[in-house]
Amino acid sequence: MYNEVFVVSDIHGEYKKFKEILKYWDSNRQQLILLGDLCDRGLQSYECFYLAKYLCDNYGAILIKGNHEDLFLKFLNKTEDFKENYIKNGGLKTLESFGYSENNTFKDIVLDIKKNNDKLIEFLTYLPNFYEWNDYIFVHAGVNLKINNWKDTSIRDFMWIREDFHFTPNRLNKTIVFGHTETKILNKNNKYDIWIHDNKIGIDGGAVYGGYLYGVILDVHGIKDYVYV
Repeated sequence: MYNEVFVVSDIHGEYKKFKEILKYWDSNRQQLILLGDLCDRGLQSYECFYLAKYLCDNYGAILIKGNHEDLFLKFLNKTEDFKENYIKNGGLKTLESFGYSENNTFKDIVLDIKKNNDKLIEFLTYLPNFYEWNDYIFVHAGVNLKINNWKDTSIRDFMWIREDFHFTPNRLNKTIVFGHTETKILNKNNKYDIWIHDNKIGIDGGAVYGGYLYGVILDVHGIKDYVYV
């Protein structure tokens, strides 16, 4: 078991930043945990997907399912039902990274993605909603702190919850590390600093919006260090 973890969240197609932050990860000493939202909005979602899969397959990295992975899968499986919502949430950039252009129909690109990326789709489909390590819970958006057992949090809340998690007291005796909500919103000062409050650590630095991609190093005592690009 590793003595430290290296946590990254909300890459959103920022492949160059993803590769840059990994230079600070010690693969021999640190468990790599990715908190989801590899895709959408940025230009290189395809590359981010495949780099993350490589890291999981070859280095035992943990990838948590984010709402944007879920939106991508729903678009592939029920295109007509979800295309409008997916495009509204930045999905067009992901489709373009897979080769979509205005000369294609959505049906064309979906068929092409399914044909040529079946292993990737299977990988994304079965991603976990959370990961536990020592006294930490790692999750994309948060957990429901109003129920008796946080593990009974709905799948939607694991990926989408915001204020009901941020402002409900954490009585779990565990620190919850999450992304999803940009830290400048949580900090209420328009700054992308890591948000630390009530045994919760928010690390979505808004990389795709000109902010930071954080790599946060944790040990059993708390945040040991962090880097950003």
